[in-house]
Amino acid sequence: MSGHQDGRLRARWRRATRFLAAAAAMSIGSAVLTAALTTGTAGASPAPRHGVLAAPAVTSVTAGGAHTCAIRTDGGLLCLGSNYSGQLGDGTTTNRSTPTRVGTATWTGVDAGSGHTCAVRTDGTLWCWGSNFRGQLGDGTTTSRSTPVQVGTVNSWARVDAGPAHTCAVRTDGTLWCWGFNRTSQLGVGSSPYVATTPVQVGTATNWASVSTGFAHTCGVRTDGTLWCWGYSSDGQLGLGTLGSQTTPAQVGTATTWTGVTAGYAHTCGVRGGTLWCWGENGYGQLGASGSFQTAPVQVGTATTWSRVGASGDTSCASRTDGSLWCWGKNSTGQVGDGTTTHRTAPTRVGDATTWTGGPAAADHSCAIRTDGGLWCWGDNSGGQLGDGTTTPQPTPGQVTLPA
Repeated sequence: MSGHQDGRLRARWRRATRFLAAAAAMSIGSAVLTAALTTGTAGASPAPRHGVLAAPAVTSVTAGGAHTCAIRTDGGLLCLGSNYSGQLGDGTTTNRSTPTRVGTATWTGVDAGSGHTCAVRTDGTLWCWGSNFRGQLGDGTTTSRSTPVQVGTVNSWARVDAGPAHTCAVRTDGTLWCWGFNRTSQLGVGSSPYVATTPVQVGTATNWASVSTGFAHTCGVRTDGTLWCWGYSSDGQLGLGTLGSQTTPAQVGTATTWTGVTAGYAHTCGVRGGTLWCWGENGYGQLGASGSFQTAPVQVGTATTWSRVGASGDTSCASRTDGSLWCWGKNSTGQVGDGTTTHRTAPTRVGDATTWTGGPAAADHSCAIRTDGGLWCWGDNSGGQLGDGTTTPQPTPGQVTLPA
């Protein structure tokens, strides 16, 4: 890391401490993958390190600060890893190094924040659990929960995204709702309230398709292909060409071909017509290019076959339409998956498999799904979030054994 990059990182942390003291102590990261399973033959890949593989396949996975959750094809929800705030939803605060099912309900989507988790059930209701000191569970309190609590009574939630201390979700009518910490206007409703313990609607638009929550900013894509960001822009992570804050959603450029966006700690990446773009903080190379921070989207390489991207903390991962998986940025715990702990400033391929489905879930650890529904994780394992029964970090993907 260059002296300039190191200086940028120190400045970044000073700013975070000054503006976000309460939330800065939390682990970073939330990224979610929803995989449409297809048939296919597994390509060359690292050998499984978790023993005999169980049959159940998964359709989605999310990586939190130090925990992992995944939904099986039968709708069952499994969580594992750190559980200091009850974020595994099993009624305890005991860490789990192997997957544990969350109740008996069936689910369609899940996302993990730093210390909390939220998920949508098959009946369209939304439930959250774990840390709640900033109201990020949306249940009207600031009381942490070790089992799922329902967010209101609405049964029309489509998808949810959990950040370190705030949460946002899209309803089936295309409206967008956020709650939790609003110190930097990351809820998109102005500078007030400071904390929202129940969902508040973001504007009046009814064409939101997806949303992604970063540390102190939020971005979303609308059904017309436009991209919007709001919140804190310490390093240009809003992509608006400036630094500072944006209290309500502001459009990023004029393109109408955005298909997905992901918000990391202080950087953002998105896919646009098969091309990949990133902006914001770049101290670890998480933008996929060398150099300093960027206040507007910059293209990552020249490939036009990117399909999905996931970013959290200071690491980014993305998949291509040929089924290959690539990661870059911070790699101190092996989360890039290339067998090293060397930070990467350009996309680095994860093995040689061509059977990765959709995009990855990336944080201080990363997870992804293969076309056969197998779940693979790597990187930090301090809470047992890799599911191998240990707390030893792993710099290459290993398949997670799932309970029947």
